[in-house]
Amino acid sequence: MKEEEKKKRKSRSDKKREIKPTISIELKNCLYRLSYITNQPVKDIVEILCEKGLQSRKVMEYLSQYFRRDYQFSNTTFFGQLERESLQRKYQSPKNERVSVRFTQWTYEDIRQLSDALDVTPSKATALLLDASVQNVNLLNAMVKIFLHEQLDQSRMEELKQVMKYVNKNNPYNEEISWFTLLSMIFEEVKDSTTNVKVAINNWLNKKE
Repeated sequence: MKEEEKKKRKSRSDKKREIKPTISIELKNCLYRLSYITNQPVKDIVEILCEKGLQSRKVMEYLSQYFRRDYQFSNTTFFGQLERESLQRKYQSPKNERVSVRFTQWTYEDIRQLSDALDVTPSKATALLLDASVQNVNLLNAMVKIFLHEQLDQSRMEELKQVMKYVNKNNPYNEEISWFTLLSMIFEEVKDSTTNVKVAINNWLNKKE
């Protein structure tokens, strides 16, 4: 009986903590697009982006302009200023919706510390972190690129890299196209019923040959 109680206590300590941040429709659409392209659940996309955001110096440097209390990131201390206005009630509009995400206890504690620095609720801190992470092109690019390497063989991946190189070289707007943008373009052009990214990319590349 005591052994069973120990197992129950262990399972509770390992249990994930749910947070339901309120985000803009635009951000939600972006997350669902990323979910569709990578064929991963939205909640997993949100979790990965937040975890990577917590580890990103650029994301933390961006958020630090809103810190009302000190925040420790690696060996750097971002100093907060209490005179800064809290973002708790900022960016609220009828065009916001909730998403659900479950974090490990460790990640939840990191979110809670971030919320203390921002002087907002953990839910609001998650929304701000998520928004900052998605807007970090390098972070989003790395995430999508890792996924592609898992899905495509080396030759197909090389073909995609050449396409990316050509598009960026001939882009009249002087804006670098990201892997996420390229995949969005591919899915728009293919427009088939498959949700298999490997099949969609192969179909698209075959049309280009």
